[in-house]
Amino acid sequence: MTGHDRDRACPETSTAETALDEALRRSFWQRLHHDALPPMLALQIAAGAIGTLYRQLAEAHRGPGGCACGWEPDPDGDLIILEARLASAIIQSARHDLARMPAAGRA
Repeated sequence: MTGHDRDRACPETSTAETALDEALRRSFWQRLHHDALPPMLALQIAAGAIGTLYRQLAEAHRGPGGCACGWEPDPDGDLIILEARLASAIIQSARHDLARMPAAGRA
């Protein structure tokens, strides 16, 4: 999904994407703090988990008994999309990161 497509996404999709994004990030940070893993090791583990999830989803969509949602796994093409999303997230400004936003006043 491109940035332009995301702007036009239906609210249900946007809510589901936000919920999954928040759940993954919350789980990652909790484990990182609990286990005191080095940051790059934690990111490598997360990348491996994403790869495993992709493989499992791809397997669930193959063959006559596979999911009928219409998605057809394309490992080469899908990897390009995932790499682009990773690169975009890395270079994207921290505008959505509350921890880095300046305080707007006092409560």
